[in-house]
Amino acid sequence: MDFEPTETQEMIQNTARQFAERVLAPKAPALDRDHSFPKESLAEAAELGLLGINVPADLGGVEAGAVAYSLAITELARACAATTVAMCVSNMVAEVVNHFGNADQRSEHVPKLCSGEYVVGGFALSETGAGSDPGAMTTKARKTDKGWVLDGSKLWITSGTDAGLFVVWARTSDAPGTKGISCFLVPGDAPGVTRGKAEEKMGQRGSPTTALEFEGVELGEEALLGELERGFPIAMMALDGGRIGIASLALGVGLAASEFANKYASERKQFGRPINSFQALQWYMADSHTELSAARLLTLRAASLKDAKQPFTREASMAKLYSSEKAFQACNRALQMLGGYGYTQDFPVERYLRDVRVTMIYEGTSEVQRLVIGRDITRQFKS
Repeated sequence: MDFEPTETQEMIQNTARQFAERVLAPKAPALDRDHSFPKESLAEAAELGLLGINVPADLGGVEAGAVAYSLAITELARACAATTVAMCVSNMVAEVVNHFGNADQRSEHVPKLCSGEYVVGGFALSETGAGSDPGAMTTKARKTDKGWVLDGSKLWITSGTDAGLFVVWARTSDAPGTKGISCFLVPGDAPGVTRGKAEEKMGQRGSPTTALEFEGVELGEEALLGELERGFPIAMMALDGGRIGIASLALGVGLAASEFANKYASERKQFGRPINSFQALQWYMADSHTELSAARLLTLRAASLKDAKQPFTREASMAKLYSSEKAFQACNRALQMLGGYGYTQDFPVERYLRDVRVTMIYEGTSEVQRLVIGRDITRQFKS
């Protein structure tokens, strides 16, 4: 078991750290305040290869693997969770198209995702009545002589305002539950695609989250990704990898909050001495450091299994569950350490707390992660 990063992994991590410090961190407060989309930052990220970290080099990616991806996302999230989540989803879409697409689909779409020509990719699975239960989706794709016609709506689409390509799930038969669901590649500028207004959110305000409407969207035969009525396994495999990204993102936010609070506590004095000399705050620091260290190991374990092409569904859910919940606790402790100042926008800790909260919801809620983990454990003991 090797805990040291490879030369490539370390290079990707350093590239992400430098980009985060130079570009993302200075812009993060304004993105949060103005609810604006970080298009210029994403374009620069694409130039650095950060939109295709685990994508083959011949398709425009870096081909550095899932561990390198996790390390990079953690560094980026320390600076700006809103920009980082757009990068997480776009990386995930590029991997989905690469893994499940045919040669034409891969060559047509993956280079445009990696280069930023599409700006970013979008992942369109959830609906009003189909969030944690995708089998309840009602969006439909009807077969025609020329291909397909897509009708329906989706919710909670990250980067829905600007994404140039959407991976969309729709029902192609009346089979119950998750049966009869297929996956499609839908250009953002396709006639009949309407992007909704960005939601007013508690956190990650620089990451616009929208609804999508599909009204008579005509798609060619080539729009079908993977096998007909085998779309649900694509979604589940994509979410496994996506959960590594969100675990890494949550970890980065938690680390940023803890480091800021620790530095503050070393400088702030009460009763004639730095407040980090008091046991109560030292226990806060000890708990956060221990829990975030454990979260890092869980996350990198899941990523290493993915790189080794071994099953990692349970490990990804464990990482996402633990990292998101412990990062939230770390941010909450950090705010408490700052006292009244932590509750103001003069310091970034209140933003970290708002930004990290959603990591317990998207890519599968904490409750869904516990279901995934519990069911996987239960299968081991079936006779």
